[in-house]
Amino acid sequence: MATYIVILDFTDQGIKNLKNSTDRAQAFDAEAAALGAEVRDQYWTVGAHDGVFVLEAPDDETATALVLSLASHGSVRTQLLRAFDRPEIEAVLAKIPQ
Repeated sequence: MATYIVILDFTDQGIKNLKNSTDRAQAFDAEAAALGAEVRDQYWTVGAHDGVFVLEAPDDETATALVLSLASHGSVRTQLLRAFDRPEIEAVLAKIPQ
């Protein structure tokens, strides 16, 4: 499965319902599992962004659908980043012409 980093920022609606954010996260975990994906780690953060999670999904389309669905609820804005571990990026780098 591919790995993705998702950066979250609360909307005004998300801030108003902040105390429900762990319930929303749990519901998202279930939605991800139903599509064959898994939320590996979730963090609420202080600083430039309000949260981040690590998602494993079978493909870009599934990851994108999940993140778009999450954003459509109106509590967060999202940024989806494809992440590569060392062996994956080594395979990518090996394809760069000399």
